Amino acid sequence: MSRRVVRQSKFRHVFGQAAKADQAYEDIRVSKVTWDSSFCAVNPKFLAIIVEAGGGGAFIVLPLAKTGRVDKNYPLVTGHTAPVLDIDWCPHNDNVIASASDDTTIMVWQIPDYTPVRNITEPIITLEGHSKRVGILSWHPTARNVLLSAGGDNVIIIWNVGTGEVLLSLDDMHPDVIHSVCWNTNGSLLATTCKDKTLRIIDPRKGQVVAERFAAHEGMRPMRAVFTRQGHIFTTGFTRMSQRELGLWDPNNFEEPVALQEMDTSNGVLLPFYDADSSIVYLCGKGDSSIRYFEITEEPPFVHYLNTFSSKEPQRGMGFMPKRGLDVSKCEIARFYKLHERKCEPIVMTVPRKSDLFQDDLYPDTPGPEPALEADEWLSGQDADPVLISLRDGYVPPKHRELRVTKPNILDVRPPSGPRRSQSASNTPLSQHTLETLLEEIKALREQVQAQEQRITSLENMLCELVDGTD
Repeated sequence: MSRRVVRQSKFRHVFGQAAKADQAYEDIRVSKVTWDSSFCAVNPKFLAIIVEAGGGGAFIVLPLAKTGRVDKNYPLVTGHTAPVLDIDWCPHNDNVIASASDDTTIMVWQIPDYTPVRNITEPIITLEGHSKRVGILSWHPTARNVLLSAGGDNVIIIWNVGTGEVLLSLDDMHPDVIHSVCWNTNGSLLATTCKDKTLRIIDPRKGQVVAERFAAHEGMRPMRAVFTRQGHIFTTGFTRMSQRELGLWDPNNFEEPVALQEMDTSNGVLLPFYDADSSIVYLCGKGDSSIRYFEITEEPPFVHYLNTFSSKEPQRGMGFMPKRGLDVSKCEIARFYKLHERKCEPIVMTVPRKSDLFQDDLYPDTPGPEPALEADEWLSGQDADPVLISLRDGYVPPKHRELRVTKPNILDVRPPSGPRRSQSASNTPLSQHTLETLLEEIKALREQVQAQEQRITSLENMLCELVDGTD
């Protein structure tokens, strides 16, 4: 009698758990625009969500700790004249976020660490180059201030956000609407999917398609693709019979898939979130109420089903926390921010372990907030892997990294070279820009204190009236 051998994996028992009700973000009017982006972006400091806004496009940015009910007058980031379709945090500065809109522009914003008193309406820079709606944004994983955008004009533009210049424009590679774009680990290649059913691997600096596969999934509905750490491409799409399907491909041999699995007959596009440290891919379908996750390995069948996190409510969108924002003391290996119609709910993926010690096998060194290259170095042909950090002592996000404007619209977040000196110890006078920022912050805090004092006074008056009434 043969015994069934169970595959060995430290991720076999990963389980998902929704946060308690008081850890959710309530009363948020999530955008109803019909677009297949995640509508949510998160980093170790902030949660950003695209929201309904009259007369233009807006998103809300909340400090992660600001859970509970969100005030209906909470300041928004507004500036676009049509709905916002995608948002993405800069991987090298937790206070910088880019937004793309139906109004054909991309705006890059500096988010302060304090809560602003009124809407943020002035972006650091507005990038104009697309002739139709811009629906996809993706920061370069290793080069400072390099941002990719893809629009309804079937063009991919790569920008230097620090100067507002177009570094590269890829305008004759896609004959139809681009559905997804993904950088590889060091940002030397792109994987794109398109309405023409073709999966392409592009070298953006050479302006060449280095490999392509027609009908990686035969259905007409949108396909998604992400690079794995081995350099393979993981895809989600649909069969000819409209069944959802996942695939794993080797770009050096696109003839046959490494793996191809049918899933179910739901019609929501599956958004893949890939974690390179654990090689787990999480599939979240818009309109689904579940997250399925798979481990990608070197052994057949290469894509191994692990489990499904199920809930009652369908998801409108999903945010995926970078590894450095996780709680390593609780063996958290992923955290999602699930959008409902009126709220955002964190979902934590955990590996059950008995020990409270740091688990180095779960947390290899992971990309940190420092870029490995400057924009011009990358453009000239240099490649570099991400600068890694250890999570052994947890990750503390750096304080607000101020923009040093050396010429109009320069985004420079590099810390000064040489030994660090505290401002008080330094003989260097504060720059005019820093002084203005400090004065603005003090003014904003004063206004907040004033508002709180007025509220206290009105509550005291109400209390007095109640006391008088009972007498």
